[in-house]
Amino acid sequence: MKASMTVHQVAVGAIPSLEPGPWRDELLKQLRADMRVVTLYGKRDGDRVAVTAVLQASDRSLHVSRTEVAAERGYHEMTTEHAALHCFERELHEQTGVRIAGHPWLKPIRYEGQEQSAMNAHPFYKIEGKEVHEVAVGPIHAGVIEPGSFRFMCLGEQVHHLEIHLGYQHRGVERRLLERDPRSLTPLIETIAGDTSVAHAWAHCSALESLAGCRLDIEIELARAVALELERVAMHLSTLAGMAADIGFLQGATTYGRLRTTAINTMMRLCGSRFGKGALRPGGVRMRLPPETLPDIRANLDLLQADLPIIDDCFLMARTVQHRLRSTGTLTTAQARELGLVGLAARASGIEIDARHLTEQGAYSVVPIQPAVLPDGDCWARARVRIAEIEASLSWMSTVIALYASWERPRLSIGELAPDQLAISLVEGFRGEVVHCIETGAHGEVVHYKVQDPSFRNWMGLALAVRGNEISDFPICNKSFDLSYCGNDL
Repeated sequence: MKASMTVHQVAVGAIPSLEPGPWRDELLKQLRADMRVVTLYGKRDGDRVAVTAVLQASDRSLHVSRTEVAAERGYHEMTTEHAALHCFERELHEQTGVRIAGHPWLKPIRYEGQEQSAMNAHPFYKIEGKEVHEVAVGPIHAGVIEPGSFRFMCLGEQVHHLEIHLGYQHRGVERRLLERDPRSLTPLIETIAGDTSVAHAWAHCSALESLAGCRLDIEIELARAVALELERVAMHLSTLAGMAADIGFLQGATTYGRLRTTAINTMMRLCGSRFGKGALRPGGVRMRLPPETLPDIRANLDLLQADLPIIDDCFLMARTVQHRLRSTGTLTTAQARELGLVGLAARASGIEIDARHLTEQGAYSVVPIQPAVLPDGDCWARARVRIAEIEASLSWMSTVIALYASWERPRLSIGELAPDQLAISLVEGFRGEVVHCIETGAHGEVVHYKVQDPSFRNWMGLALAVRGNEISDFPICNKSFDLSYCGNDL
C-alpha cells in the first residue's frame, strides 16, 4: 500500500495567471465563498514580482493562482476586506518591496534586510488620555524565553490594546534554503522552530518526495506520524506545565513536566534525539523500532495513559485553576475566523481545522484521529483542547504500534526533482498547519522555497485575546497560545 501526507503538486505552466486587477477580484470572490487562505507569497525578479496565492475550498482541495505585478505599481490591498491576509500582505511588501496601495498597517513582520536598530524607530500605536498608561515588556525576558517586545496600552490594570513586536532573531531561513542541494537540507529545516522539528521536517520531506516522484510505504508514513504525535504530546505537556506554574498550581506544573520527560525520552529511544531531530529524512525515516525496544515504548505509553488522567482530573476540577482560566483571554469564533487562525488556537475557538484530515490517503486515513473542538475560545478551552489532544494522540500511537510494529524499511533514493513544478506540503504540527512550498525551475533546480510556521498567523489572535483582560493575565494568555518567536522570525 502506498500513501503520502498532504501534498498538492501543480505544473508551474498550469497555474492560472491573471492580471493584478482580475486576480485580486477573483481571490476576494473565492474568499467570500468560504474558501480560506493557506498562504500568499511573492518572488521578485528585477522590477517584477510574481505573487502566488493558495486557497483551500470547503471540500479540502487546494487551489493555486498567480499574478505578476510591477513592484512600483503593485496592487490594491485586500486586508480591509479579508483580515486574514494582513500578515501575508505585510510580509509580501517587506520581502519584495511591492507596493500594496491602501494597506492599513504595513508594519514589518521581521525587519528583513534592515538594520536591527530600525526596529527601535517603529511608531507604536498610541491611545491618548490622562488615565491611559503604557507598559513595555521585552524584548529581553527572564530565563530561556526568546526575544520579543510587547507594548500594552492600559487603563488601570485593564489592557485596551497590545502591540506585539517581533523580528529580533531573523535568520534569513528562506534565502539559506536556496544555497544547497535541497536533498541535504533536513538538518537545517529541523532548526526552523526547534520545538516543531518533526512537523517542519515532514513538510519538507513530503514536498521533495512529491517532486521526485517518490512514494513511500504506509509503514513509513505511520512511523513519521508517530514521531509527529509524540512531538505534539510532549509540547502540549510542556504548555500545560507552564500554564499550571503561571497560576500557582504546583501539582500540575511538576506532574505535567515529569510526564513530558517520559514523552521526549520515548522520542530519544526511537531516533536518538529528544526533540525528534534526525527522525525523518527524504525517502524514509531514521527511526527504528526493534523487538527489544518495543516493550519499553509500550511501557512509556502505558505510563502516560495511566498517570495523565489523574493529574488531568486534579487540574480540571481545581477551583483555583477554573477561576484563573475561565473567561480569560477569550477569542470568539468570529474573531478567530476573521484572522484566519489555524491549529489548536482555532479549534479552541470553535473552528474545526486540522491538516491531518485533508486527505483520504496517508497515516491518518489508516488510523483516523478525531480533532478536539471547543467553542469558548478562552484559556480554559485552550487547556482542555490540549488535554483532549494528548489523550487522542496516545491512544492513536498505541493502536498504530500494535498494528504496525516494524519500521524496518530502507530509505528510498531521492533523484532529480521534476522541472517547472510547485509542490505545496501541509503538516499539522502541535500549533497548527506547517506549510512548505517548493518551486523548481527548467532544470529541476529549486528557484523558490516558502516556509510558513503556524505562529506567523496566530500572533494577532493573542493580541486580540488580551484586550479587556487585566495585564496580570497576559502570561497565562501568552502561554495558552504558546506561539513561536523564531517560527515567526524565520
